[in-house]
Amino acid sequence: MSSSAAVEPGAKLADRFRLEDRVHESGGATLWKAIDEVLARPVAVHTFDPDFPRLNEVVTAARAASRLTDPRLTQVFDATEDDGRSYVVSEWVSGETFGDMVASGSLEPERAAALVAEAAEALAHAHEADIAHLCLTPDHLVWTSGNTVKLLGVGIDAALAEVTGDDPARTDTEGLGRLLYAGLTGHWPGEEKEGGLPAAPMDDGHYCTPRQVTAGIPGYLDTITCRALLPESRKGLTPLTTPAELAEALSSVPRPTPMPMPLPATALPPVTASRAEAPTGAAAAPATAPAGAPATPPPYQQSYQQAYQQPRPAGGGTVNKVAMTLVVLLVMVAVGLVAWTLGRSLGTSEPPVAVTTAKPTPTTATATREVKVQKASGFDPQTGGDERSELALNAVDGKSSTDWHSQSYFSADFGNLKKGVGLLLDLGESVPVKQVTVDFGAGSGGTAELRVGPSADLGSLDVVHKFSDLGGKKTFSADSPHKGRYVCVWFTRMPTFQGKYRGTVVDVKILAAK
Repeated sequence: MSSSAAVEPGAKLADRFRLEDRVHESGGATLWKAIDEVLARPVAVHTFDPDFPRLNEVVTAARAASRLTDPRLTQVFDATEDDGRSYVVSEWVSGETFGDMVASGSLEPERAAALVAEAAEALAHAHEADIAHLCLTPDHLVWTSGNTVKLLGVGIDAALAEVTGDDPARTDTEGLGRLLYAGLTGHWPGEEKEGGLPAAPMDDGHYCTPRQVTAGIPGYLDTITCRALLPESRKGLTPLTTPAELAEALSSVPRPTPMPMPLPATALPPVTASRAEAPTGAAAAPATAPAGAPATPPPYQQSYQQAYQQPRPAGGGTVNKVAMTLVVLLVMVAVGLVAWTLGRSLGTSEPPVAVTTAKPTPTTATATREVKVQKASGFDPQTGGDERSELALNAVDGKSSTDWHSQSYFSADFGNLKKGVGLLLDLGESVPVKQVTVDFGAGSGGTAELRVGPSADLGSLDVVHKFSDLGGKKTFSADSPHKGRYVCVWFTRMPTFQGKYRGTVVDVKILAAK
């Protein structure tokens, strides 16, 4: 076999991996999409020319990467070096790359940060095993078709490209910083354009900070990006020099997928293990921690474990039996008391007393109609800013899978930056508002006011109701309709949301009197 091109589609390696499509070829290494015929699943296979100069380095790096267990890192299944056919077999990942996501512009800041946070946590695990990436680009980070994050090429791509570094941790931290910068701005802060992204603008020989490029980026994300990538632009701030430090700095960012929700108690299946299974395609976590492992994992590990593990209730069977016994005894006592009382009543000679029941006063229900919202916007009049107006229509589309939410804050009182923020709904005309139902989502705590008025001015919007302990659906019904063109859900204290504070409105339904 004189070259990798001699390996044709349909060839089978180890009587198991059938090569199907040639994906990429460069420098004597060819990437294939193949089928693992034993497990009936797609896999990625690298094959090599016989004279490929770095074969030993690639196979060694692949074998080291195969020992990594974080499911956000591409799994390596096999690595063989011989005089016949040398190859590396790894997980086939399908989905949307980070490069695809930012090709048309910047992402929502928190989503960009969440994706990079997942990559930073995964890469921190690799660095604990002394394995680096060194070649991070937007196409290495993938949001999979299974709604998980995958980081491709750890260890292997650097060996393929013969890339080394004097400070691998710093190199990978800067690479993660570039990904975060690209997600926040839609520009690439590198010497060469990457994935067709426009180059980041320069100012006095340095890259502009994310907030200088794109409006609306939260200050804390701008600072984190600069600490990882542009420390010269933030004098006095401590640079982030390892993926673990960056992961910890981003640990409070909401994750890109919701936490798994526990099933109702009546529907729980039998529990046969004390830990949750790893997501599909992930290597199983050890049942016991290795010797010398810390009792409490660092923050970047805790956030991942919380996302995939559900605690098992302790002692539930015994408590349920005791409670059931008490209920049965109470029922028996109650039945005995009722029987004794009836016996006394039947044994008395007094005639029964006639009991009259007052007829309820008839009420007339007010006819209502649902009002269609004409416009929706994030409402932040006190600072003159815009509170996520691009998401506002999500709160009136009738879908439980979409929502409007505010920025995330570090305290319930908006970090002392303002007195409140809200969602402003324009009904198009003045109507008698009779009932408003607001779905506040999965948060908890916090307070909000329901305001109705004739104009989009906070002072002209009257408070008609106050909600507390925000979470789930809450309905206000007015005895007398409140007339107005504008309805505002005005947050006065933020509910908690994944370690920070954020207001959420999943859906709003407004009924007006006919």
